[in-house]
Amino acid sequence: MPSPSDLVAQDFETLYHNHLLPYGDAEVSEEFLKQITELMSAHIIKSNNRDEKVLNFVYPEKLEKFFKDYKITEKPLSLQKIIDDCKMIMELSVKTAHPRCFNQLFSGLDWVSLAGECITAACNTSMYTYEMAPAFNCLEKLTIDKMASLCGWTEPCDGLFNPGGSISNLYSVQAAMNYYFPNVKQEGCYGMPKMIAFTSKHCHYSMQRAVVILGLGTNSLRQVPVDERGRMIPEELEKLVLACKEKNEVPFFVNCTSGTTVVGAYDPIEEVNKICKKYNMWLHIDAAWGGGALLSKKHKHLLKGIEEADSVTWNPHKMMGVINQCSAFLCKKKDILAKCNKMNASYLFQQDKLYDVSYDSGDKTLQCGRHVDVLKCWLMWRSKGDIGFENHINHLFSLADLLYKEVKARDNFEAVFDNPQCTNVCFWYIPKSLQHLDRTSTEFKEKIHKIAPKIKAEMMLKGSMMMSYQPLDTKPNFFRMVFNNYGTRNEDVLFLLDEIERLGKDL
Repeated sequence: MPSPSDLVAQDFETLYHNHLLPYGDAEVSEEFLKQITELMSAHIIKSNNRDEKVLNFVYPEKLEKFFKDYKITEKPLSLQKIIDDCKMIMELSVKTAHPRCFNQLFSGLDWVSLAGECITAACNTSMYTYEMAPAFNCLEKLTIDKMASLCGWTEPCDGLFNPGGSISNLYSVQAAMNYYFPNVKQEGCYGMPKMIAFTSKHCHYSMQRAVVILGLGTNSLRQVPVDERGRMIPEELEKLVLACKEKNEVPFFVNCTSGTTVVGAYDPIEEVNKICKKYNMWLHIDAAWGGGALLSKKHKHLLKGIEEADSVTWNPHKMMGVINQCSAFLCKKKDILAKCNKMNASYLFQQDKLYDVSYDSGDKTLQCGRHVDVLKCWLMWRSKGDIGFENHINHLFSLADLLYKEVKARDNFEAVFDNPQCTNVCFWYIPKSLQHLDRTSTEFKEKIHKIAPKIKAEMMLKGSMMMSYQPLDTKPNFFRMVFNNYGTRNEDVLFLLDEIERLGKDL
């Protein structure tokens, strides 16, 4: 029988899953993991090379047909086949670490954060009890407290890391409902007054989803008009509140967005808070995107008044660049999450354990098993420190400022919104064929609406970069550029405008 060292030396074509721990040998397992790690490292290094494509686009029908040869089979495949599968999947994936991948509100890849995610996976535990995740539960509390202190909260608070900002926003509505209507946990919405929530017209769609999931219905969410820069208008909010009260409806919750998804607008927290206090409503700040500005002395004024909020959503996987996904929900009311969700499952949350069971976080969550999301954030923060993160955030804002100035200076570009607040810059590319048209005419709007999708298609087929576009209100399709990758440089800003001109000049 060959020794473990002989097996490692063999081609992986002759080795199978049962040669790995816990069935097989440590040396074989270590060599397999080493090869996978080398593939990962090569992919990330390649992703940071500006000469590499951001993606190799394949039409979905073709890719679906391709994967028919990769069905799960009855017989096991060799480890070499598994290694080849890993390589193939990475080659077909978008290089989100690429400095010219601007498509979403997450981008880039921090190596220390990656180390945290790898260790998290290796530990393979769940956050529901202290006994299963002692270090991680302590780190979550520590990191939540750190984020709360940046919000200006001075008292101990409650909070959780969640699988995305949509879940964090859901917690905010649930917490407010249970705070004002404690019987809703037992009785549901039956017999309750008509509860009304308010949010900006440009809020994230997760607010609508939250009221649906919680049984309030979309009609219970009133959208407040915004100003010319996409910010909630406080006077309009108060009008809507008064209109509700006249109908004997009960206004109970206001969502104030700090960094809207498209425009990057920061709603005026202080003015909105005055209205919340006047009419006894819960104030939630959805800072999933724009919360990172709190790390910068130069830009934290954008969230002035956040210290008055009852709850906050903040996604470190966005502007801060933590490995996706990583969302925090912060709640000023210390015990409200437990009151909302506690079910006292005796097989998991026994009250006679050998330690203080208040460290078991699972009974205050919507989930049972909960992925560890704190380590990649905590470890990255430790590596950068507050100073490093401040430089990180300031760099992103400086890139946005450069792009905005370039858009204003170039004849074929036009800003959709002046003086952007966040790192979002929205603009149209107007080819020469449309320059003569009246900007307010129906013809111009119909034709410019088709430009961004065509250019986006060309850049994806070419693989040169990725960025998003969308219409908004009465505005036809425009490009939305967002900066959240610390690896992006000034040269990339100039490249993206030059590339759009190259791809769109003949349209």
